[in-house]
Amino acid sequence: MTCEGCKGFFRRTMKRNARLRCPFWKGTCEITRKTRRQCQACRLRKCLESGMKKEMIMSDAAVEQRRALIKRKKKEQTVTQPSAMKGLTEEQQTMIGELMDAQMKTFDITFSHFKNFRLPEMLSNGHEIPESLQACVGEEATKWRQIREDMCSVKVSLQLRGEDGSVWNYKPADNSGKEIFSLLPHMADMSTYMFKGIINFAKVISHFRDLPIEDQISLLKGATFELCQLRFNTVFNAETGTWECGRLSYCLEDPAEGFQQLLLEPVLKFHYMLKKLQLHKEEYVLMQAISLFSPADRPGVVQRGVVDQLQERFAIALKAYIECRRPQPAHRFLFLKIMAMLTELRSINAHHTQRLLRIQDIHPFATPLMRELFSISDG
Repeated sequence: MTCEGCKGFFRRTMKRNARLRCPFWKGTCEITRKTRRQCQACRLRKCLESGMKKEMIMSDAAVEQRRALIKRKKKEQTVTQPSAMKGLTEEQQTMIGELMDAQMKTFDITFSHFKNFRLPEMLSNGHEIPESLQACVGEEATKWRQIREDMCSVKVSLQLRGEDGSVWNYKPADNSGKEIFSLLPHMADMSTYMFKGIINFAKVISHFRDLPIEDQISLLKGATFELCQLRFNTVFNAETGTWECGRLSYCLEDPAEGFQQLLLEPVLKFHYMLKKLQLHKEEYVLMQAISLFSPADRPGVVQRGVVDQLQERFAIALKAYIECRRPQPAHRFLFLKIMAMLTELRSINAHHTQRLLRIQDIHPFATPLMRELFSISDG
C-alpha cells in the first residue's frame, strides 16, 4: 500500500530510468511526509524496500485501456439506472435544482458560522427579574401572568461543546422569574442567525427575485418563522428530542412525564410529526418554497395572483417528486400529509408571533432584524 504521491514518483522514476544519487548522507536520509521531496535517491530506496516493483507498473497502453473500461462502465450505469428525476418535467427539475442550490449555499447544518452569541446567565451570576416586573400590579400583572403561561410550560436545556472537547451544560432549575428570562438573549441570537440564512435563501431563488421588493418583504415577514422551523427539523433527533446544531444542542425538558409537552407545546409536537415522515432533502426545500410563496394571510402582497401561481407550481413539483421517487402505495398519502403539516405550521406561526409580541412588550429582547420581521416598533 502506498500514497498516490509516492506511487506517481515511483512510476515516473522507473520509466525514465534515472540514476539517482544521494547528495546528503550517502543513502541514509530519513524519508518522511515532510522530507520526501528533499532526496529522490533515498525516496526511491524506501519505495523499493517497501515492496514496490518495476514490473508491476502498467504500460501507457494498459493505462489507457483501463481508463476506457472505467468510462464505459460509468456510461452503462447511467443508462441502466433510473434517473433520480425521471418523471419530472424539465421545468420541475430546474426548480428543484435551484432550491437545492439555494439551500446548500445558505444553510450550514454544522452551524460553524454561528459565533459570538450570548449564553444564558446562571443564577449564581446574579440574573434577576427585571425591576419593572418585581412589584407589578394591574395591567402589568396580567401581562406577567400571561408571559408565565407562555414560557413556563417550556423548559429548554442547552449543551455547548467547546473546540477543546469541554462540555458546558445549562439546565433550568425551576420556573422562577429568573429562569424565564435567562435564555431569551441566546434564543434571539440563534433566531437572528437562522433568519439571515433564510433571507439569503430567498434571494437565491430567481422567482423570488423577480417579484417587486414590497412583495419580497411581505413574504419574508410572513414565512421566515415557518422556514426556520422546517430547517430546524432537519437537525432534530426524534429519539432524544434534541436539536443538534453543531456544537450546540437544545432539548425541551419534560417536567411532567409522559410527553405532556406534546400537548402543551405545539412546536415540539410538530417536529416529532414531521420527522416521522422521513422526508428527502428535496421535499424539505419544496416545503420551504411552498411556505415562502404563500400569498394568503400575508399582508402587503401586491401580486397575489403571481405568487399564488408560483406556490401551485412548487406544490405540483412536490407531488410529482413524491410520485416518481417514493414507492407506491406506501407513500400514496405523503403529499397530503406534508400539506397538512404546512397548514399546522401556519397556525403555529400565528400563535408564536402573538407570544413573541407579548414577551417583547413587557421585556424587550428581540434583535433589530427580529423587530423588523415581526414589525415590532422600537417605541
